[in-house]
Amino acid sequence: MLTASMLQKGKQYMMYAPNLTIKSLAEDDRPREKMMLKGRSALSDSELMAILIATGTKNESALMLAQRLLAASNNRLDELGKLSIQELKKFKGIGEAKAITLLAALELGRRRQSSTREENKPIKNSADAYHIFKQHLTDLKVEEFWALYLNRANKNVATKRISTGGMTGTVVDTRIIFKDALDHGATSMILAHNHPSGQLRPSQSDIDLTKKLVAAGKIMDVHVVDHVIVCNSDYFSFADQGLL
Repeated sequence: MLTASMLQKGKQYMMYAPNLTIKSLAEDDRPREKMMLKGRSALSDSELMAILIATGTKNESALMLAQRLLAASNNRLDELGKLSIQELKKFKGIGEAKAITLLAALELGRRRQSSTREENKPIKNSADAYHIFKQHLTDLKVEEFWALYLNRANKNVATKRISTGGMTGTVVDTRIIFKDALDHGATSMILAHNHPSGQLRPSQSDIDLTKKLVAAGKIMDVHVVDHVIVCNSDYFSFADQGLL
């Protein structure tokens, strides 16, 4: 969520940043030319963003605009990725097209990271499950509930969103979870949901729901292996904490 302090950080950066155009930089310091000469890994986050933004404003280059956006997001791409199109448009120099371009690039980066995982490997522990779920559940402003369905070899046969809710909770239908499990021939499952607040510890309703699903799994002969709470940079495992 874009806050007043984030916008203020951006304004402060603009006040103290030198008023330079990209053309005034040495050729090998210009983002596009630098990539051609030195390769993409040589560019900073702001330089890569400047290429996407393409143009700045009358008083600010694309590079300066990118640096201001990052400064307002505490120089963290994950924080920038949480902003909506409308929130990005509040920054002077960012219109709808530029906002969409930036968010599309950030989403591609997240999907690339997801696609390079070896999801056909057996899920051996909570960390393996977290690495799958975090691609779907980080940077969200509302709670979502997901299920990862496993076969007898503990390999992922399907990863599905079960429900989407609000900022503090989401409704979960037990019947949908187990219908999907049977449809995919799963013998076990790992459940997950996110806490947009960043609070890792489970609520009492989280604990009650988990007990309910574990009990239903015993009846349906579909073992609930774990329930993982996902935050942006960490997770909580019911199994690891002995709560199953």
